[in-house]
Amino acid sequence: MVLSSLPDERAREDGRSLATDLGHSGGLRIYPESIATTGEAIFFLGKKGTLPFLGIAFKGRNSTAANFIGDERSIALEGQEFTLKLCLADHANAAVLRAALPYTAPQVLGLRKSAGCGDRLGLATPGHVRAIRQFSGIAPIFAQQSVRENARTGRTPQQVLDDATWGVFQEGWRQPWGADADHLKTPADIDAFVAAGYTFYTIDPGDSVDNDAHTAPPAAVTAKVQSLPWETLEDTAQDMERRYLGRTFNLGEFTLAFDRESLWRAACKYGRAIAHTVQMYRHLASRMGDRPFELEVSVDETETPTSPQEHFFVASELRRLGVQWVSLAPRYVGRFEKGVDYIGDLAQFEAEFIKHLAIARHLGPYKLSLHSGSDKFSIYPIIARHAGDLVHLKTAGTSYLEALRAIASIDPSLFREILALARECYEEDRATYHVSADPARVPPPERLADSELAGVLDLFDGRQLLHVTFGSVLERFGPELKEALTWHEEEYYTALETHFCKHLKAFA
Repeated sequence: MVLSSLPDERAREDGRSLATDLGHSGGLRIYPESIATTGEAIFFLGKKGTLPFLGIAFKGRNSTAANFIGDERSIALEGQEFTLKLCLADHANAAVLRAALPYTAPQVLGLRKSAGCGDRLGLATPGHVRAIRQFSGIAPIFAQQSVRENARTGRTPQQVLDDATWGVFQEGWRQPWGADADHLKTPADIDAFVAAGYTFYTIDPGDSVDNDAHTAPPAAVTAKVQSLPWETLEDTAQDMERRYLGRTFNLGEFTLAFDRESLWRAACKYGRAIAHTVQMYRHLASRMGDRPFELEVSVDETETPTSPQEHFFVASELRRLGVQWVSLAPRYVGRFEKGVDYIGDLAQFEAEFIKHLAIARHLGPYKLSLHSGSDKFSIYPIIARHAGDLVHLKTAGTSYLEALRAIASIDPSLFREILALARECYEEDRATYHVSADPARVPPPERLADSELAGVLDLFDGRQLLHVTFGSVLERFGPELKEALTWHEEEYYTALETHFCKHLKAFA
């Protein structure tokens, strides 16, 4: 019988053979890695043209298949009669699929070394899976999008999660994976991600960080500290001083101590951010109820670096207030600009990173998160050498850039239009990003031969210009861009796999 001869780990060649039979029966091009069995049903993903369909083949009555929305017909497989149900790869069927095949639903990942794979187009997960598969010990987050990115792409948290689900199913990824509600700033931001089923929540209290704390005169610092929301912090300035002053904290790699000025400046800089994080965490916990979730605290998008003293203060205060988190993203020394390598002194970064890691081990353990982490190839070996599993690499726009690399060869005329628009929109679109590209250093498209177009993505200024203008580009060319990539998906997957393997190999 077909079903009994098809365990989940069936040899690839047998899967391809079955995929051919199912494809002929349903008029589909089947993804062999998607084939799975549960009970008395065979599940698979296929396409008619560019439209994906979930297929379910089963004998007799099947209660699981009955939960999906689709059309049924009779087929023959290996001389036996089956019912074939074809269902659109939409939200309703994605929700049922996550229940029927739990590996297609996100899970919490704990303190495993992890990598976030942002996907602004909803097409990248298969390429991400192919790269992650090559490296053991790295837990992926396949659904990752910030509120800001969703606003610019016109997608919802639910769409992002559903797209990741279908990508995971397509490639047959059976290991745990996560879904990151990234850079959440308000309680209202949280609710849509909770409703969609996310497992990982990144709280961004950056708007509450007082960047003037470093240079403000002492009287101003005193006034700022006295005006902190002490009730929310469940604290007083006097109790705070008793916890920190006159003490030496031994962190293994180094010792740390506060004097009154350094303590008050740390409280001035991060006090409101701590209060905001506590409120966000408690709101999230109330919404999640008994469902497991993980928290990341991010203070990376600020004007000044987070010193080891400040990191220790933030983590100590969050722990005192009952916040539980799995990773924290400080603002490291140097510049973490979008789409390009680290800019700064590598020796200084390493020295500071070792101290941040000692704090994470002492007060956690928790992972150190690397935001704007894509393409920072010069610091990956440093982080991997010291952090072990206590690292989370977060990438986002680099997958979009690889989509454009594929478009440069698939449809040069479309790439030229995208580049021309990006040059026009860069100054406005860059406002909320840390970038320093000069559009004047990006060749205009009319001066480039077709063979030179992809080279723009290897230029510092070209990468950043194309990286931050994605919202404007998708508003104008989104349908054409996605259609071209869908017809030529293997070119996109190959580009992604190659690019992400460069990111992950240092951590494997």
